[in-house]
Amino acid sequence: MRIKIIGTGSFVPEKALSNAALEQMVETSDAWIRERTGIGSRRITETGTTDMAVRAARRAMEMAGLSPGELDLIVVGTSTGDCLFPGTACEVQAALGAERAACFDLSAACSGFLFSLNTASVYLEAGTYRTALVVGADTLSKTVDWSDRGTCILFGDGAGAALLERTESGAEPEAGGRKSEDAGRENVDRPAAGERESRMGPFLMRADGGRGGVLRCQAAPLRNPFIKEENAGDFGYLSMNGQEVFRFAVKTVPEALEELLAKAGVPAEDIRYFVLHQANERIIASVAKRMRQPLSKFPMNLEHYGNTSGASIPILLDELNREGRLGRGDKLALAGFGAGLTWGATYLVW
Repeated sequence: MRIKIIGTGSFVPEKALSNAALEQMVETSDAWIRERTGIGSRRITETGTTDMAVRAARRAMEMAGLSPGELDLIVVGTSTGDCLFPGTACEVQAALGAERAACFDLSAACSGFLFSLNTASVYLEAGTYRTALVVGADTLSKTVDWSDRGTCILFGDGAGAALLERTESGAEPEAGGRKSEDAGRENVDRPAAGERESRMGPFLMRADGGRGGVLRCQAAPLRNPFIKEENAGDFGYLSMNGQEVFRFAVKTVPEALEELLAKAGVPAEDIRYFVLHQANERIIASVAKRMRQPLSKFPMNLEHYGNTSGASIPILLDELNREGRLGRGDKLALAGFGAGLTWGATYLVW
């Protein structure tokens, strides 16, 4: 039995908010933002989380050649759904017409897609379902205080999706076919567009709720007959201790990746790409340095999108896929981290 990815998709809003535009809103500059984060602009939605999730899902289904009626499970990793209920996964189901699919959301902030991917793969491997649509989608723009230069420069909106399928048999993908590690990608033995697949596992997921206060977004305050005074506090806006988050990420991500690769029995040198949550260029560079791996193995797109939370990993994975940068047999290590605090990693053979 194998779990494979048979399609990927992504969507980012058309409208971009550049660093130059932010210079007119808060005391900052393009140079200051780029030096500290690597971000040049971010996309901002005018439609919301569900619309972005549906668009990414449809693109993944088109690539896979899968009809809505063939979906057994829909899992959406999001912390910023358009509604508290129904869940975003149910709204995606309705928009797609996937009436027979079970649906639920998973809230793990920037780790949301990775946790959702791992969760869906367990259902498939157990034989409960055969196909699963996994979406990471977030609208961070509605949680940002746009007068706070410490956070408003970081976040953007977007969605990414992956379609998983359980197969009972089939040969493992060939690892060969690449003439060189960094050149001649057109010579890679790769499947046709509708046949792209990957083998998943192992994976790991971790959390440290005791440090959750360093990255937080307060829900609506209590309103009931026993509450005399309403205390909204910081309701609606995220707050972050950037230095603590940075220290958390540069420590836990390489540790998680090393543990993952030990479980997989694969040396870091054999990994084609480390597909990390796109939070900050300095964090990714620090992880590469600690793992003694070249930065070229850590693709980045945050310059154009900023931190899209649970959407960042599937957007990047879809871009690598559609640009033809993934060859059959390529070994990938995915890693996410975020509020909770949560973090985790997943191993894939493309």
